[in-house]
Amino acid sequence: MVEKHFDVIVLGVGSMGSSTCFHLAKQGASVLGIEQFDIPHELGSHGGQSRIIRKAYFEHPDYVPLLIRAYENWAALEKLTGAQVYFKTGLLYAGKKDYPLMKGIRASASIYHIPVEEVSEAELQHQYRQFAIPQDYDVLYEADAGFVTPERAILLYTEQAIRHGAVIKTKEKTISWEKTRDGIMVITDNEKYTCDKLVITAGPWADKMIPAFQTKLTVTRQAIAWVCPGNWECFELGNFPCWMIADDEQPGEYYGFPIMPVGKLGGPIGLKIAFHYPGTVTDPDHVNRVPGAEDENKLVNALHKFIPDGYTSTLVMKTCLYTNSPDEHFIIDHLPGHDDVVIAAGFSGHGFKFASVVGEIMADLALKGQTDLPIGFLSANRDAMLSPFGQ
Repeated sequence: MVEKHFDVIVLGVGSMGSSTCFHLAKQGASVLGIEQFDIPHELGSHGGQSRIIRKAYFEHPDYVPLLIRAYENWAALEKLTGAQVYFKTGLLYAGKKDYPLMKGIRASASIYHIPVEEVSEAELQHQYRQFAIPQDYDVLYEADAGFVTPERAILLYTEQAIRHGAVIKTKEKTISWEKTRDGIMVITDNEKYTCDKLVITAGPWADKMIPAFQTKLTVTRQAIAWVCPGNWECFELGNFPCWMIADDEQPGEYYGFPIMPVGKLGGPIGLKIAFHYPGTVTDPDHVNRVPGAEDENKLVNALHKFIPDGYTSTLVMKTCLYTNSPDEHFIIDHLPGHDDVVIAAGFSGHGFKFASVVGEIMADLALKGQTDLPIGFLSANRDAMLSPFGQ
């Protein structure tokens, strides 16, 4: 018989939820993690083989202390499991000097003394000849950046959570939760459970679990491609960095990765490229998951423009989901009015790299009511969350 009352129940065992289950169970809490799909899966935000990790955070310097801790926690997971999840490839940034990407990188690097190098035209031609960067763009390089493997990380955190006593339920959909005299009841399509504290890490389904956020979060569909370049070896891991380029003809940033060794990291196969900017608004339960010609052409055109030998044919296309907050900053806090409910939502397409530290924060908030990590700027009560959406 499985115990139906737990210290903490975690709704959603993806990137943030798996890390949260581990950090809770490691501290001796009785934990139930409920996931409506398999672990891992490709129906949310964090499938697709690789996610960039970087410290010179252009989105806001306040993220940098959390990133420093995230790097430490990823290293701790590797030490605990003997598996590699962080790959240091370096990251090449390019864009006009006054573009938010470039200004933000310099600001974070200056405040926190993060090594970021200016790349000259000569260095670009010699070391990064795969790129064709417009002459009026600045080019920067962050050596300690790279990527983290999302599926592997989620599996490792889930395995370690189970090893530490967590109960993990898959293919079980949460229908609702409610406060009771004795705590919180969670109702799924299979069972009823009770807990003292509830953690909601439901990704694109967060607003369905948090009705007050239905006007605060918007889910968008994003397309990702893996392509065959002209010279495969030039783009393989070890020969090609991660990259991010701000095209001055449109908002957002194109980004990509080296070709991964499928024998070591699995598929998809090819050179991965994506576009960081909110796509078409969708419902996570009714997503068009078949990428179309428009999705493909946008990415292929970017390769032709910035990486001329990067494309001969498309090998694989997939979709993922962003869960966007009003200001595109995370929401990590107690649910307003509920001291026994903790939420992590609105990661706005740049959250995965933080999964290792978000789990630690969620465990702190659930078990201690507070955390020493600096998350005040991610409050659910900040101005952007209190104002009408989009204002």
